Amino acid sequence: MGIEEYGGGQGPQPDVLVVTTNDLPGHRVQEVLGEVFGLTVRSRHLGSQIGAGLKSLVGGELRGLTKTLVETRNQAMERLVEQARARGANAVLAFRFDVTEAADVGTEVCAYGTAVVVARE
Repeated sequence: MGIEEYGGGQGPQPDVLVVTTNDLPGHRVQEVLGEVFGLTVRSRHLGSQIGAGLKSLVGGELRGLTKTLVETRNQAMERLVEQARARGANAVLAFRFDVTEAADVGTEVCAYGTAVVVARE
Protein backbone atom coordinates (compact mmCIF):
# COMPACT_ATOMS: atom_id res chain seq x y z
CA MET A 1 0.00 0.00 0.00
CA GLY A 2 1.52 3.31 -1.10
CA ILE A 3 1.56 6.55 0.86
CA GLU A 4 -1.23 7.97 -1.32
CA GLU A 5 -3.57 5.35 0.15
CA TYR A 6 -2.96 6.63 3.69
CA GLY A 7 -3.73 10.27 3.00
CA GLY A 8 -6.79 12.37 2.73
CA GLY A 9 -7.84 15.95 2.55
CA GLN A 10 -8.54 18.08 -0.44
CA GLY A 11 -6.98 18.28 -3.84
CA PRO A 12 -5.54 21.46 -5.32
CA GLN A 13 -7.87 24.48 -5.61
CA PRO A 14 -11.05 23.12 -4.02
CA ASP A 15 -14.28 25.09 -4.43
CA VAL A 16 -14.91 24.77 -0.67
CA LEU A 17 -11.71 25.28 1.31
CA VAL A 18 -11.58 23.31 4.58
CA VAL A 19 -9.13 24.40 7.27
CA THR A 20 -8.56 23.48 10.92
CA THR A 21 -7.87 27.08 11.90
CA ASN A 22 -10.44 29.53 13.24
CA ASP A 23 -9.61 32.09 10.57
CA LEU A 24 -8.18 32.12 7.09
CA PRO A 25 -5.19 34.43 6.59
CA GLY A 26 -5.68 36.83 3.70
CA HIS A 27 -9.46 36.37 3.79
CA ARG A 28 -12.31 38.11 5.55
CA VAL A 29 -15.36 36.19 6.76
CA GLN A 30 -18.37 37.83 5.11
CA GLU A 31 -21.03 35.49 6.47
CA VAL A 32 -21.22 32.66 9.00
CA LEU A 33 -23.66 30.00 7.81
CA GLY A 34 -23.36 27.75 10.86
CA GLU A 35 -22.22 24.28 11.73
CA VAL A 36 -21.93 21.62 9.06
CA PHE A 37 -21.04 17.99 9.47
CA GLY A 38 -20.51 14.80 7.55
CA LEU A 39 -21.24 11.52 9.26
CA THR A 40 -20.61 7.89 8.38
CA VAL A 41 -20.70 4.65 10.34
CA ARG A 42 -18.68 1.68 9.14
CA SER A 43 -19.06 -1.87 10.35
CA ARG A 44 -16.03 -4.02 10.80
CA HIS A 45 -15.39 -6.81 8.32
CA LEU A 46 -15.10 -10.18 10.09
CA GLY A 47 -11.91 -11.02 8.20
CA SER A 48 -10.23 -7.77 9.19
CA GLN A 49 -11.27 -8.30 12.82
CA ILE A 50 -9.69 -11.75 12.88
CA GLY A 51 -6.57 -10.43 11.13
CA ALA A 52 -6.36 -7.51 13.56
CA GLY A 53 -6.72 -9.86 16.49
CA LEU A 54 -3.87 -12.04 15.24
CA LYS A 55 -1.70 -9.02 14.42
CA SER A 56 -2.24 -7.61 17.92
CA LEU A 57 -0.52 -10.70 19.32
CA VAL A 58 2.76 -9.83 17.60
CA GLY A 59 2.43 -6.05 17.29
CA GLY A 60 2.67 -3.77 14.32
CA GLU A 61 0.37 -1.69 12.18
CA LEU A 62 -3.08 -2.97 11.32
CA ARG A 63 -2.92 -1.94 7.65
CA GLY A 64 -6.38 -3.14 6.70
CA LEU A 65 -7.96 -1.18 9.52
CA THR A 66 -5.79 1.86 8.75
CA LYS A 67 -6.95 1.87 5.14
CA THR A 68 -10.59 1.48 6.20
CA LEU A 69 -10.31 4.38 8.64
CA VAL A 70 -8.71 6.62 5.99
CA GLU A 71 -11.54 5.80 3.56
CA THR A 72 -14.11 6.44 6.30
CA ARG A 73 -12.62 9.82 7.24
CA ASN A 74 -12.46 10.85 3.59
CA GLN A 75 -16.12 9.93 3.11
CA ALA A 76 -17.14 11.95 6.20
CA MET A 77 -15.15 14.93 4.91
CA GLU A 78 -16.75 14.66 1.44
CA ARG A 79 -20.18 14.74 3.07
CA LEU A 80 -19.21 17.79 5.12
CA VAL A 81 -18.08 19.59 1.95
CA GLU A 82 -21.31 18.64 0.16
CA GLN A 83 -23.37 20.09 3.01
CA ALA A 84 -21.28 23.29 3.12
CA ARG A 85 -21.57 23.71 -0.66
CA ALA A 86 -25.35 23.18 -0.52
CA ARG A 87 -25.62 25.98 2.06
CA GLY A 88 -23.63 28.38 -0.13
CA ALA A 89 -20.31 28.25 1.73
CA ASN A 90 -16.94 28.56 0.08
CA ALA A 91 -14.99 27.60 3.21
CA VAL A 92 -15.25 25.59 6.41
CA LEU A 93 -13.36 26.86 9.46
CA ALA A 94 -12.40 25.01 12.66
CA PHE A 95 -12.63 21.63 10.91
CA ARG A 96 -12.36 18.58 13.19
CA PHE A 97 -12.99 14.84 13.24
CA ASP A 98 -14.72 12.94 16.02
CA VAL A 99 -14.42 9.15 16.11
CA THR A 100 -16.47 6.90 18.40
CA GLU A 101 -17.51 3.29 18.67
CA ALA A 102 -21.07 2.72 17.48
CA ALA A 103 -22.81 0.09 19.61
CA ASP A 104 -19.86 -2.33 19.36
CA VAL A 105 -20.65 -3.02 15.70
CA GLY A 106 -18.69 -0.30 13.96
CA THR A 107 -16.99 3.02 14.04
CA GLU A 108 -18.74 6.38 13.70
CA VAL A 109 -16.73 9.17 12.12
CA CYS A 110 -18.07 12.71 12.17
CA ALA A 111 -16.33 15.55 10.32
CA TYR A 112 -17.54 18.96 11.49
CA GLY A 113 -16.79 22.66 11.27
CA THR A 114 -18.27 26.08 10.64
CA ALA A 115 -19.49 26.88 7.13
CA VAL A 116 -18.64 30.42 6.04
CA VAL A 117 -18.45 32.67 3.03
CA VAL A 118 -15.02 34.28 2.75
CA ALA A 119 -13.53 36.88 0.43
CA ARG A 120 -9.92 37.75 -0.24
CA GLU A 121 -8.75 40.92 1.46
